Amino acid sequence: MRLRTILDQKSHEVRTITSHATCDDVVSELVRYNIGSLIVRDSPSGPVLGIITERDVLKALAGGRQSLAELEVAKYMTQTLISAQPDDDIMEAMRLMTTHRVRHLPVIEEGQLHGLLSIGDVVKAQHDELVSENHHMRSYIQGGGAFVAPP
Repeated sequence: MRLRTILDQKSHEVRTITSHATCDDVVSELVRYNIGSLIVRDSPSGPVLGIITERDVLKALAGGRQSLAELEVAKYMTQTLISAQPDDDIMEAMRLMTTHRVRHLPVIEEGQLHGLLSIGDVVKAQHDELVSENHHMRSYIQGGGAFVAPP
C-alpha cells in the first residue's frame, strides 16, 4: 500500500504552528486537537521548517526553569525532518519510523507537504490490509477458487 492511499483516506488538514510561537501555544494546540505534533511553517503555504512534538516540549521543560510561555518553538522544534514521499510503500514508512524512533511522519514531495502520518495511521492501514487479504484468502479457499467480494 502506498502512503498516498493512506492519506486519501484521512483528513487532509495538517495542523501547523509558526516558529515564533511559544511552547505554551504548542501545548494548547496539541490539547485542542488531541494530536501529538505540529508542523512548523511561518506561512500557510510556506516551506516546512520542522516539526514539534510532545517529546520536544518535554525536552524543553526538562532543560531549564523557564515557563512554556517563554520557550520559542524555533529553539525546540526538530529541524532535520524524517519524511517520506506519497508513492513510498507503507513498509518504508514503518522502517523510517522504527529506525528513527518517530511517531509522526510528514509526507513531502518536491517541497510540498501532502500530509502527516502518525504511527496509528500506519498501524491501522497495515491492519486493514491484512484483514482484507485474510478475507480474500478465506473466500478463495471456501469458495473453491471463486472470488467473493468483502462485506
